Amino acid sequence: MAIELGSVVEGKVTRIMNFGAFVELEEKKVGLIHISEIADEYVNSVSDFLKEGDTVQAKVISIDSSGKIALSIKKAKQPPAQEADKNNFRAPKGKPAGRGDFRQNRQLSASFEDKLSKFLKDSDERLTDLKRKTDSKRGGRGSRRSD
Repeated sequence: MAIELGSVVEGKVTRIMNFGAFVELEEKKVGLIHISEIADEYVNSVSDFLKEGDTVQAKVISIDSSGKIALSIKKAKQPPAQEADKNNFRAPKGKPAGRGDFRQNRQLSASFEDKLSKFLKDSDERLTDLKRKTDSKRGGRGSRRSD
């Protein structure tokens, strides 16, 4: 069976590195599971989750022009319907989506980019406020000094 994009393959972990794990697949091909694709939770060390000689199932997430194969254990565990709806909010079954529930669930499922843009916006607003307050104390723009 040829290794195709989107297929789930089985392989043996041959080498553990700081950035991920190399997995030997069929036909002596080798794929890489990046540290970010090992588990849904934060992975501090690859060796906390994988050991050399482990047999793993992983999904092929990319194959580049030079033949490098990128694999994902966490995407292999997710059902296909869940991957498509990953960023869409759905209320839990049997429970109406109230305002508080929506905000709480939306924050939990916010992507890194959303969190980063919110942080940058808040940080910029705080910096602007700080500059405004310190300029008036130093006699900068907007201060009232009489001659």
